[in-house]
Amino acid sequence: MIRVGVIGYGYWGPNIVRNLHGLDATRVEMVCDLSPKALSRVRKTYPSIATCTDPAEILNSPSIDAVAVITPVWTHYELAKRALENGKHVFVEKPFTSNAQQAEELIEIAARKKLTIMVDHTFLFTGAVKKIIELTESGALGDLYYYDSLRVNLGLFQHDVSVIWDLAPHDLAIMDHVIKREPEAVVATGERHLNGVEDVAFLTVYYPGNVIAHVNVNWLSPVKVRMTMIGGQKKMLVWNDLVADEKIRVYDKGVQITSGEGIRDLLVNYRTGDMWAPQVPQLEALHVELGYFAECIQNGKAPINDGFAGLRIVRMLEAADASIQKRGELVRL
Repeated sequence: MIRVGVIGYGYWGPNIVRNLHGLDATRVEMVCDLSPKALSRVRKTYPSIATCTDPAEILNSPSIDAVAVITPVWTHYELAKRALENGKHVFVEKPFTSNAQQAEELIEIAARKKLTIMVDHTFLFTGAVKKIIELTESGALGDLYYYDSLRVNLGLFQHDVSVIWDLAPHDLAIMDHVIKREPEAVVATGERHLNGVEDVAFLTVYYPGNVIAHVNVNWLSPVKVRMTMIGGQKKMLVWNDLVADEKIRVYDKGVQITSGEGIRDLLVNYRTGDMWAPQVPQLEALHVELGYFAECIQNGKAPINDGFAGLRIVRMLEAADASIQKRGELVRL
């Protein structure tokens, strides 16, 4: 049994506690939050779980094996570092840290102490993304051409991070596992309207082999949209995360160009075939992810969403910030 302490019981913390509480391999020993109202909710829902307002009670407790850090990003480094230094495995809400240097230090400490770091890239454990990875790895789409995502809604506004750091990590983590290539450069543009941080932004990521990815994130959209298109040489895929059925549709559509002697001899052939919707397992991604976290600790294996994965995302976020400061200048990675 892995004994877990959870720091943070705000927006996402209750979901973490509920899923950890429901796993056979884990037991939530203590929940920490600065809000008395939040802790009152914990005690009402889970009378057996201890509560506290000082993170040190969890970080220093010999009866806790792992710590879930579900707090604002600017607190991640210090809390995760203290947990690792005290010999505890760490589960950290995305994004991993505020900068790459912090991420590198946490990775080094975990490696030295043989501890597990997992970054909460929840979408990797959805049935839809698992199916997308299966399709791309099997070669069903052919060579990848592009990844294009629209992730917008009205709110939830954050005060400590921009919309890029809040929403883009979802797509950047998915891209990291679907495209499977080291990104070469980032171009980003964005603007601030309400609370001093970018609330609308556009990111373009360049990969080797002419693969391009584009992500549009926005807190000021009148509608909520979660849609991704992935284009390949053989087939194209559309993922609409907000529909109940047929979340993924695969289109047998494409373009073939046959060249003659000159530019005017180019022949464009359009291929239009069937559309099919593969079955997507209906799973609670966070439950699967936290079960995987326990499994990695028990078996001593590195998670797919480990500290290195978190570091790769943070580097892209930093590059996006640098590009925005220069009004869309290309920033090489």
